[in-house]
Amino acid sequence: MSDTIDTTTDPMAELTAMTDIAKALQPLDSDAIRRVLIWAADRFNATVNLGTQESEADSITDDGNDTGQRAIQDEFSDVADLYAAASPRNDPEKALLVAYWFQKLNGQTDFDSATVNKELKHLGHGVTNITTALSSLISRKPQLVIQTRKSGSSQQARKRYKLTNEGLKQVERMIRGEE
Repeated sequence: MSDTIDTTTDPMAELTAMTDIAKALQPLDSDAIRRVLIWAADRFNATVNLGTQESEADSITDDGNDTGQRAIQDEFSDVADLYAAASPRNDPEKALLVAYWFQKLNGQTDFDSATVNKELKHLGHGVTNITTALSSLISRKPQLVIQTRKSGSSQQARKRYKLTNEGLKQVERMIRGEE
């Protein structure tokens, strides 16, 4: 929502609406509240960030619509279907897509490069250097992937990664055929 105050709106009417909404949401659990708020934002064409503990990409997108995570989950029952629909063109896109599968559709908070490349190999699309592919995604502006942890002190230490909000959006554009 805009940070500026709309002087054409009656502040008392706004306060009454907030009170009514708070009363209506009080008996609901957090998932139900989230669905109601997403519906309301979509219905009234408002852009909001729900600030949940989940990925920011689960919030309302810039155009005011739900990102459709459930629709994506229903449409792609396995990583092979997702891969076929998105048609990644290069190693970084392959890594990004499979990372999306683990993080967004399987609910993992982060992922490691070996698991992503293993899944790509099962699909017949392994990358020659998964670390280079992920580093490419990290070095882009805006970043599509970030490193969250490193276990061990050597260069070959196990690293954990996470897709950024922009990385999640990038994959969703690939799925829609916009990239």
